[in-house]
Amino acid sequence: MLGCVVACGRKQAGKDEAAARAPVVTIGEDQSVSPVPPWRAPAIEVTDANADALRKRAEAALKAKRLYGGANESETAIPLFLALQKHAPQDDRIRRGLRESLLALADEGRAALAAIDHEPQELRHAHEAAAVARVVAPGDPRVEAFLDRLDRADEASRANLVGEMALNAGRIGEKGEVDGAIAYFREALRARPEDSRARQGLAAAESALIRRAEAAAAEDDYDSAAYWLEVSGSVRPGFETVADARERIAMQRVTRVNGLRDIGIAELATPTAAGLRRARERLAQLLRIAAAGDPSVLELRTRIEMAAHYGLFRPGQAFTDALSNGGRGPQMVVVPHGAFRMGAPETEADSSEAERPVRNVRFDRGIAMSRTEITVGEFRRFVNATRHRPRATRRGYSTIYDERSGNFVRAGNVDWQSDYVGRPAADDMPVLHVSVGDALRYAEWLSGQTGHRYRLPSEAEFEYVLRAGSQERFPWGDASPPVESGNFTGANDVSPSGRRWTNAFVGYGDNAWGPAPVGSYQPNRWGVHDLAGNVSEWVEDCWHSTFRRAPRDGRSWVNPGCRNQVIRGGSWANSPAHSRSAWRQGTDINNTSARVGFRVVREI
Repeated sequence: MLGCVVACGRKQAGKDEAAARAPVVTIGEDQSVSPVPPWRAPAIEVTDANADALRKRAEAALKAKRLYGGANESETAIPLFLALQKHAPQDDRIRRGLRESLLALADEGRAALAAIDHEPQELRHAHEAAAVARVVAPGDPRVEAFLDRLDRADEASRANLVGEMALNAGRIGEKGEVDGAIAYFREALRARPEDSRARQGLAAAESALIRRAEAAAAEDDYDSAAYWLEVSGSVRPGFETVADARERIAMQRVTRVNGLRDIGIAELATPTAAGLRRARERLAQLLRIAAAGDPSVLELRTRIEMAAHYGLFRPGQAFTDALSNGGRGPQMVVVPHGAFRMGAPETEADSSEAERPVRNVRFDRGIAMSRTEITVGEFRRFVNATRHRPRATRRGYSTIYDERSGNFVRAGNVDWQSDYVGRPAADDMPVLHVSVGDALRYAEWLSGQTGHRYRLPSEAEFEYVLRAGSQERFPWGDASPPVESGNFTGANDVSPSGRRWTNAFVGYGDNAWGPAPVGSYQPNRWGVHDLAGNVSEWVEDCWHSTFRRAPRDGRSWVNPGCRNQVIRGGSWANSPAHSRSAWRQGTDINNTSARVGFRVVREI
């Protein structure tokens, strides 16, 4: 009897193709039969003396359903009635007994055919009954119908046997081959529609195709898996087996895709070059196996891109680093990577040759820039920790604003602790009266405290962040600044003694004369405050009179032993021309004043 070994479980990864093609059916006891010889009725002598007794024995055998065969066949109903009919052909009781025996024989044959799905040996029983029927009632319509059913059962049995051998040989016949298992099982069903052996054979063929789909899925070949599932779905339409396998493989695919995504993300936990390479390898695997539009692919691709450009950060993220001696460093904001046109074209009003030639600068990696200028309080922590004596402290003077004359003048006893007029400065004010050397020492200290590299921004980085995507004259456009956008020289500004600016933005006022506490005004679109106003700022570049031969990757342009450094960004006391995005100026590295401070960047 057919035994179906259905591979309905998930194929485990690592099994090879041979496993996927292992036999899917076992051939047990065969329904086919050796030839059944023609039936011959045993010789039974009937006389007038024993006829009545033989008739009674025949009727008893009929009642007991002992119709033919056995070790003592002469005691069975059909041989007895045949012998009695030959002795007394006109006897109604004998004719009726023989007819009832024939009906019982037909019932027995039909029952044997009906049982072959569960008891294969019943096919031989049916052949034996047919051999008797051919002798007892040749040409009887009932016998002919039974024999026709028997012939179809034989055809089905032969087709099933060949189909099982084809299936075990791997000839499933999924493409409609006439010598494939599917074709043979369907032939069996055409001969005998109720044949369970053929139905089981089709189920085994379907299962073999599903195994191929599972084997393909185990190798991450989901296109082939989909093909085999599609083919297997045509074997037994309407059954749920393929739908279940499709759902199972789909879940396996989701699990596999999500697993690769998670491994890729884990590789980015330390975004080294090796980690990025491994994550990209996982992405390549994902692209081969994930369905179109799978969100896991987008997520990992986005994470890789973010890690390549921002490490463990994301654009716009604000953070502070812990200091080893306690407390936190300045608040930083992550600036998006990108490119911009640096400098000013000749057509820009108030521009100079120092801002040309205009050139493209690209930043392949983001940076973090301090959200505001470094404050007096932040600089104080550095001075207290290092005992550093800033330049103005050592020489005893700096440049301040003189309210009486309206000019900037040198004043004694002024240093980083002083405000723009020489009075003590509040901790939330931008630190003034510092040289570029003081700013560099602060960045070095911050690097040592945090374990991350802090430095002054390059000139290109400063202009890139100041513009924040704008290529116009000012970061905000070409007109006066928007309300509360920064601390600039506004026509509406008034000093404590009533002075006004002679060269200022028309219609603008910011309610400040002198630097304002950091972060007092709106940040730019990247979350950074006061790049174009409040105080001008030291950057890392040495002064060069033009941009010719300047780096195009945004690095600082530094020459050994340079004596003049670049300051960028307008201040509270600069003319509008100096608030332009491209404005730059060189000044002595030891210069300190009430208009210049600094901020830092951190590499990520």
